[in-house]
Amino acid sequence: MFSEGSSFLKGMLMGGIFCLVLSLLASVIPGTDFMTEEDHHHHHHVKAPSKEELRSLSDTEMQKLSKQIEVYCVIMVQPKLLTHWAAALDTWSKHCDKSGVYTSENSKAFDAIDLNEKDNWTRLRKALKHAFDNAGDLRWFFVAQPTTFAIIENLKYLLLTKDPSEPFYLGKLMKSGELEYVAYDGGIVLSYEALKRLVHVFEDKDKCPEHVGALWRLNEDKQLAMCLKYTGVFAENGEDIHGKGVFNSQSIYTLIKDSMNNNPTNVLEGCCSDMAVTFNGMSPNQMQVMMFGVYRLRPFGHDFHDVLAFYPPEGSDND
Repeated sequence: MFSEGSSFLKGMLMGGIFCLVLSLLASVIPGTDFMTEEDHHHHHHVKAPSKEELRSLSDTEMQKLSKQIEVYCVIMVQPKLLTHWAAALDTWSKHCDKSGVYTSENSKAFDAIDLNEKDNWTRLRKALKHAFDNAGDLRWFFVAQPTTFAIIENLKYLLLTKDPSEPFYLGKLMKSGELEYVAYDGGIVLSYEALKRLVHVFEDKDKCPEHVGALWRLNEDKQLAMCLKYTGVFAENGEDIHGKGVFNSQSIYTLIKDSMNNNPTNVLEGCCSDMAVTFNGMSPNQMQVMMFGVYRLRPFGHDFHDVLAFYPPEGSDND
C-alpha cells in the first residue's frame, strides 16, 4: 500500500510540474497557445512609392510631404563601443531630425542620456519611453545600434506616403516559430501610433513584463514584437518598389562579397537595393567611407531626376 501510494504521489507531483512548465512556456515562447486566432496576422510588405505614384501628386502636396516626414533617431550605445558611438555621431545621425543617444552608464566622452541600466531589454524600454515623451512634433522613430549605418533620406522616402497615425512597425522581417519580428540589427522603425501603443502596454506587467525569467530570456527585438502584438501591431518588411529588402543586418562589404560568390555575373544587382536604408556590422572607418560614397561622391553628368528632396536638419555639415 505504501509503495502504491508513493507512486501515486510521485505521479501527481510530476504531473503538476509538467503543467507548470507548460504554463511558463505559453507565457514566453512564440507559437504557443497564448496566441488566439484573432491575433493571427499575415504581414504585408511596406514598399516605397513608385515614381508614377509621386508624379500623381501636385507640387504643393510633394513639398508638404517632404517637410512633414521627420524622424527621431533612438541610438542605443554602450561605453565599450566608444569608437562606433563617435562614428555614428559624426556621420549618418546628423541627418536625423532629432536624435537621442542612450547609454547604459555615464560617459564623459560624449553627451548622452544615461539610463543607468545594464539589462538590454529594460534599457530599450526606457529609451523608447523617453523618445516618445521628448519627440515634440516628430512622428516617426528609428531605433539603431552603434554598428548601424543608416541613410535617413531613403527611410523618409520609404515612409513618404505612410500615415504615422497608423500603427506601422517595420524593418527586416524575421520569424521565430509563429512570431514575426523586426531584426534589431537591421534597424527598427515605429510610427507614432505604434510607439504610443507600445508605451501604454509597457505598463501592463502581464502582457509586457520589464523583467523576465533568465531561463526563457528572449532578445530585445523578439520581446518588443511580443509586446506590440498585444496591441494589434505586427512586424512588416520594408522593401523597395521591386520587392527587395531595404533594411540590412550585414555590412555592405559582406553583402557585396556574398554577391560576388553567388552572382558573379551581376554583383550589384544581386547585392542590395539601390534604396537601402541600413547596413549593420560597420566599423567606424567603414562608416566614414560610406559617408563619402553616399553624400559626397558625385559622378559628373548623372542626374537621377528625383521629384523631391529631403534636406538634412539645419547645422548638418554632411551635404
